[in-house]
Amino acid sequence: MSLYQTDLAALDGTPGVLAGLDGKVTLVVNVASKCGLTPQYTQLEELQVAYGDQGFSVLGVPCNQFMEQEPGTAEEIQTFCSTEYGVTFPLTEKIEVNGDERHPLYTELTQVADAEGRDGDIQWNFEKFLIAGDGEVIARFAPQVEPNDPKIVSAITSALA
Repeated sequence: MSLYQTDLAALDGTPGVLAGLDGKVTLVVNVASKCGLTPQYTQLEELQVAYGDQGFSVLGVPCNQFMEQEPGTAEEIQTFCSTEYGVTFPLTEKIEVNGDERHPLYTELTQVADAEGRDGDIQWNFEKFLIAGDGEVIARFAPQVEPNDPKIVSAITSALA
């Protein structure tokens, strides 16, 4: 099954946010507004602008599981992302990425290992997964790997080729 068939609503409650990205190369990132890594939103938006018209999208997935660093309501999250970072890429409803209530999307994503061979639970906010247009996971990147890192940019451009 393609990951794009996984049921997940947009931040505003509109169903099918993943289905709307089917066929695109997508960078899925669990995000938080009150994290030391939150400034990565700037680089995520730069990727969206640079590659969005080539069949690419960032997908922000708000999660409050890491020291409660995403406590806001859907409206508060949307306002923060748009006013503080000019985010134009889609955001999903707030979900859990680890534990008994882990969303089915992350049940699949966490089976993939990163370049260091680490799979399983999400380590922290801003862990990244690159998904091909057919819904297969191409790569996993640790939270500290910045969105403009050459490894991520190269993986995106290769997937778009």
